[in-house]
Amino acid sequence: MPLQKNQILTLRIERLSSDGSGVAHSPDGETVFVPGAAPGDEADVRIVKDCKRYAFGILDHLRTPSPDRIPVDCAVAGPCGGCSLRHLDYTAELRAKQENVTDAFRRIGGLDVPVLDICPSPEVDRYRNKVQFPVGLDKNCNPCIGFYAGRTHRIVPCPDCKLQPGVLNDIGNALCGFFAENGIQPYNEETGRGLVRHIFLRRGAHSGQIMVCLVCTRPNFPHAEALCTRLREQFTDIATILLNVNSKNTNVILGTETHTLYGPGYIEDTLCGVPVQLGPLSFYQVNTLAAERLYGIAAQYAQLTPDDLLLDLYCGMGTIGLSMVDHCRELVGVEIVPEAIESAKANAARMGDAVAAKSCFFCADAGQAATRLAAEGLHPDVVMLDPPRKGCDEATLSAVVRMDPRRVVYVSCNPATAARDAAWLEQNGYHAEKVQPVDLFPRTKHCEAVILLTKVHVN
Repeated sequence: MPLQKNQILTLRIERLSSDGSGVAHSPDGETVFVPGAAPGDEADVRIVKDCKRYAFGILDHLRTPSPDRIPVDCAVAGPCGGCSLRHLDYTAELRAKQENVTDAFRRIGGLDVPVLDICPSPEVDRYRNKVQFPVGLDKNCNPCIGFYAGRTHRIVPCPDCKLQPGVLNDIGNALCGFFAENGIQPYNEETGRGLVRHIFLRRGAHSGQIMVCLVCTRPNFPHAEALCTRLREQFTDIATILLNVNSKNTNVILGTETHTLYGPGYIEDTLCGVPVQLGPLSFYQVNTLAAERLYGIAAQYAQLTPDDLLLDLYCGMGTIGLSMVDHCRELVGVEIVPEAIESAKANAARMGDAVAAKSCFFCADAGQAATRLAAEGLHPDVVMLDPPRKGCDEATLSAVVRMDPRRVVYVSCNPATAARDAAWLEQNGYHAEKVQPVDLFPRTKHCEAVILLTKVHVN
């Protein structure tokens, strides 16, 4: 019998799904997904939607809380939705993420591959080096920072996000105070009026340098000089202040036009010893310390020798490949974003003439570039894959197989697509040796993984 909307069932939460929802089963065996639940909860669940084979519910009453539950220390964690696992003890969060990675490789990939114990993040809170605050009005019509509630553009005010360093929250609040003092209005999506859309902040985890970028509807910002003076006096680690112009009616945060109000227009930092310069358009892992652990694992799996050619597909700013460049003969990096390739070349140059001489970066689609390189007879010893959430297309994987590397190291932000791609490679001459989950995003549903695949030698 199908479940009815507003029907209340007493259920026991068995585990977490890949999106962080609790998973339970109705008396008839139908799967019910319950956001905000914890494995081990016994709760009254109100059904909000039935999709025949599965349903969605909400916690109506918690009868017996899971032993893994902890008090939620953020007043807006629920409506904001960014910290979907903030109610879980971190040990339980890691266990759930490990289970989801294991499930993806067995269920989606059909692979009986060892999944190693998950590598935790060095920091559970305040780890993000980047924040993009939408700016709106609070209930008193004062400018405020916050985040969009799930599946909406309604801003939930959040003066102290626990995922961001305190200084970034303080800068966001100070900017809102300046806006209020000077009559500077947040952008209103419905009317198209107002000036400030977002506050975009970056902070170098090692350098401490801070970038402030105001995303506005026009380039003329009132009292810009006074704003820069106040920010620099109050926050001495601010290295640059920018104004990005986005006048379009779009969900894209940044526009293409950026003006420098103070400083060089970028901040500097290091990742695994690679010196980087970060502007508002730079892609950079948001959890620097955990990313260094991730890259260290990738380097261990690569097992490079001084005679090796390393091909780094989806190379971004080149940080993964450049972190290993001292251990190989030559590095070739491919990335589709032109600005990222320019950054990769600049990063290599800052590492010295020897690194620049043996590093080659070019801008192209990963699949097309891999196909071309395979046709040209390139034979890398190790291929590094770090694709977006959708994973690799078959053209990329086919080209990798034709290039015949002895090892493929796959860095994934989506275990489901990683499992799918690993299964394809298993069917085409490679063996998945092991999977290492790595937590780069504590308190959220996301989990990274590094997969080692080796060439199968047929006797």
